Amino acid sequence: MHLADIRAQEAWRVFKIMAEFVDGFETLASLPPAVSIFGSARTAPSDPDYAAARRCAFELARRNIAVITGGGPGIMEAGNRGAFEASGVSVGLNIALPMEQAPNAFQTHALHFEYFFVRKVMFVKYARAFVIFPGGFGTLDEFFEALTLVQTLKIPPFPVICYGTEFWDALLRWMRATLLEKHRVISLGDLDLFQATDDIDEIVDIIEKHLRGEGRFCELPGRPIDMPELGRAGEMTAEGTRVGQSTKRVSTAFPLSNGGPSPGVPGAPPSQPVG
Repeated sequence: MHLADIRAQEAWRVFKIMAEFVDGFETLASLPPAVSIFGSARTAPSDPDYAAARRCAFELARRNIAVITGGGPGIMEAGNRGAFEASGVSVGLNIALPMEQAPNAFQTHALHFEYFFVRKVMFVKYARAFVIFPGGFGTLDEFFEALTLVQTLKIPPFPVICYGTEFWDALLRWMRATLLEKHRVISLGDLDLFQATDDIDEIVDIIEKHLRGEGRFCELPGRPIDMPELGRAGEMTAEGTRVGQSTKRVSTAFPLSNGGPSPGVPGAPPSQPVG
């Protein structure tokens, strides 16, 4: 394939990505306050975690809180099912996978994505809390992404609640012993960015308090919701994250477009501040 053909394909890919963003924004912009629920696609309807996720979503929907899931089976189906059975807003963010994932039948709003990163924006932009049930790599991905966004102040703090203390206990102990105490790659306060519980009523209560502007997730130390002292850096963008400090204050000695070495490559001098 010629270079010109590759460039043309990449240009059209940008329009496909834009179309997914537009479809998501237009569909979800009118939602009531929403909660994203995550968990394994492999959880059977007979599993107690399925029943817990279904009840959690039902109780949230009864309070006019929309429920957002990945649209598939397992915990995702349980979340959509509970919201649907409460006559609430039940959103499925379905993803095209090599191994077909059929959308569950309990979605009042169904979106279909080819790009994981567009879908992930929708989970964060329209959610006021994350409830995370036992799951695998995808569930852990969403869990740690939420913690990263709150920790780095890219989004205002919101409840990140892990259901099932037996499932989460080993991971949380590892985070404390290895990340905090042994290697010191996180701060003590970072462990307050989330909590684990076995009580669905407690989850619903935490989320209700947060939506009323109450509770510890509204006023985390050093992580206020409103950050006027940062000026534009603290403003929220259309995709639901803060603008942040610009990284365009330094320039490389060898612009990449000229074929020179990249910063950090042997032979490349350190970047110099502009001005």
